[in-house]
Amino acid sequence: MEEATGHAILSAQTVEECIIEQRWDDYSTTDHSTWNTLYTRQLNLLKDSVCEEYLKGLEILHLTPENVPNFQKMNQYLRAATGWEVVAVPGLIASVPFFTMLSNKQFPAGTFIRKPEQLDYLEEPDIFHDVFGHIPLLTNPSYADYMQAYGRAGLTALNHRGIKYLARLNWYTIEFGLIKKNGGYKIYGAGIISSYGETNYVINNPSPHFIEFDVERVMRTGYYIDDLQSTYFTIDSFEWLFKKMEECQLLPMYSALREKPSLTPFKPIEGDVVLRPGTCEYTKDFPISKSKLK
Repeated sequence: MEEATGHAILSAQTVEECIIEQRWDDYSTTDHSTWNTLYTRQLNLLKDSVCEEYLKGLEILHLTPENVPNFQKMNQYLRAATGWEVVAVPGLIASVPFFTMLSNKQFPAGTFIRKPEQLDYLEEPDIFHDVFGHIPLLTNPSYADYMQAYGRAGLTALNHRGIKYLARLNWYTIEFGLIKKNGGYKIYGAGIISSYGETNYVINNPSPHFIEFDVERVMRTGYYIDDLQSTYFTIDSFEWLFKKMEECQLLPMYSALREKPSLTPFKPIEGDVVLRPGTCEYTKDFPISKSKLK
């Protein structure tokens, strides 16, 4: 289920077996230069379109384009802000340690950085996606609480056939979520934040739908991992999202959801609050493989 969470796979691993040293001194001049290129390009594109909580997080963590972040130094600021820390892992890790780490306020991050020729696409999340995309928002208490609640929910879901539904929740919030701000919409999902193409698409392309977030709707909606999204779900605030997570009764929901058909992300359904109807111009000619949704 690496697509489900961005990190986790189903196998037997312990938390201790997953954690490695970052070995920051081993990063090359090319690695630091690649970080600089990615950071500068993305921030120039994002500065007016990402939520202010994210930008504040960059400042709190003292993240800069100059060098690949040093986890040990960055964690001093992150722990002071919300009690979270980043732990280095070799790549995709098993579900149990992944959810355990989140429930213990630890975010597992890969240590490798993509090659200069891979700036626009990488199958496995690297340090740029994990740190630049995810970590700044962990300085926000409400978002950090939501992530911890998600980790706890994941541990429970493993024993109650609920992982598929939590994976969809992750996809449409943590990875590809939008948030209402000042009468408009801002980016907060790490999958958008760390992707030049997806950010540009969200900002400038009228094709995707913006739909108001609803827990059941999101958990019923399939997703695909190999193209730009056709629908983005929009939350009111991080406090609101955490409250929704706390209020919903997930275990009975899993049983109920198994009795209902999955929904497509390609078009709104009856009952949706459509905040911005998309033109669907980008997705109208998607290949039949897109019908194989997660």
